[in-house]
Amino acid sequence: MKAVAVKPGTPNSVHLAEQPVPSVGDVPEGRGVLVRTLKVGVDATDREINDALYGNAPPGFEHLTIGHECFGVVEEVGPAVTKVKPGDYVTCTVRRPGGSIYDKIGRSDITSEETYYERGINLLHGFLTEYFVDDEEFIVRMPVGLKHLHVLAEPMSCAAKAVEQAYEAQKRLQVWEPKRAFVTGAGQIGLLTTLVLRLRGLDVYTCARSPKEGNLKAEIAEGYGATYVSTSGTTLPDLANEVGKPDLIVEATGSSAVAYETMEVVGHNGAVVWTSITGGNRRTEVPTDHVNLNWVLGNKLLLGSVNANYRHFESGIADMALGEVTFPGVTEKILTNPVDGMDEYAEMMRLLVEDKDALKVYVNVADG
Repeated sequence: MKAVAVKPGTPNSVHLAEQPVPSVGDVPEGRGVLVRTLKVGVDATDREINDALYGNAPPGFEHLTIGHECFGVVEEVGPAVTKVKPGDYVTCTVRRPGGSIYDKIGRSDITSEETYYERGINLLHGFLTEYFVDDEEFIVRMPVGLKHLHVLAEPMSCAAKAVEQAYEAQKRLQVWEPKRAFVTGAGQIGLLTTLVLRLRGLDVYTCARSPKEGNLKAEIAEGYGATYVSTSGTTLPDLANEVGKPDLIVEATGSSAVAYETMEVVGHNGAVVWTSITGGNRRTEVPTDHVNLNWVLGNKLLLGSVNANYRHFESGIADMALGEVTFPGVTEKILTNPVDGMDEYAEMMRLLVEDKDALKVYVNVADG
């Protein structure tokens, strides 16, 4: 079967590869679920893997099949599978367990091991192929009523986890009732985080460089009831001075400079969640004394949030459903750039690299 893959360590190596068709028997104890892939989302992670910034092939392979945002239909299940059945629409988690205590309790998303296993990212093939098989533990059923949002389930799980982790960590304060939030970045993670926070009732400011006028990202953010702020005209410190310091900042720009800037504007007892992955060598000047003083005196919290487990997928899907009835038609606008077929992998990558207006690129692998 066909797969879109890269040769890790070789820049711009994206190509069409061949892989064996998997079977439910590839998963032990009758727990296999065979999925026919319908759609796969691609994002900056896939672009950076193609740039050879990170990513490793599975043992025994020279290539790594990319794509970690999947949507498909169940074709066959093993005899021990109970959660899904043939014909169900599904997505799939990305991280797979290693050997740490966290992996053993179903929290591979917070593994303590240096080596991690992620489908389409590191040491495991991704989903940008005709079929995939996995253990039912990692298969997440998608309601048929959310079929039109398909590949957004994975980024939504990351948004749901980021917000949940902030609330969990802030239990250290005994009483934490955030009212104001900044979301830096208006890509898919930033916009879906905006949705999650608005559903929690927060006053949200979604910040990105692009001007507001004629901007789809601004339209989506404000469709969720947030305020879009162009940082090309209003800096984060200026915004904090104007509306008040935020109780929570979720950083999703992909810029380490912005990530550190958020530390300078969050309010006392506030939390900053970094979700960006920055695979470069950028350096920036940070007022370390000022940050150190204010973080200690202000009881502030910084945490990193990467990937998600089954529970976060379920939470994110529930929020997508609530978002559909609360802000009807808004979330679907994120799905901007379909690519028809894996043979069009060059166009897929072109959109990721060159088209700054391509908010969500996804591949239509098959009809269904």
